[in-house]
Amino acid sequence: MKQNFAKNEKEYIDKYQQKGYTTNYRFVDNRLIDTTNNKEYFADDIFIVTQYRFEGMSNPSDMSILYIIRTKDKSKGTMLIGYGPTGDIELADFFDSIPEKNFCNDKDLL
Repeated sequence: MKQNFAKNEKEYIDKYQQKGYTTNYRFVDNRLIDTTNNKEYFADDIFIVTQYRFEGMSNPSDMSILYIIRTKDKSKGTMLIGYGPTGDIELADFFDSIPEKNFCNDKDLL
């Protein structure tokens, strides 16, 4: 059974890092880059373990999505993106282009 422990993005990131999701990624030219070794991942290389959506406490239009990621070579990490009017459209499009078969939605990992 899933435990409701986190109130914000940082708490979720911390919990997943404790479970080995420690890789950080940056988005460049329609691919994710592992910040430690510069490996490049295209949308087909990314598997979404689960995702969480957040709304700002003071401003509901301040939204973000936290993606829990595993890659084709078993790298595990997180990616937090802004969503809504202030979000990065190219990054959102990248995550939208990840094939549906690559979504696991396994929130019971916690």
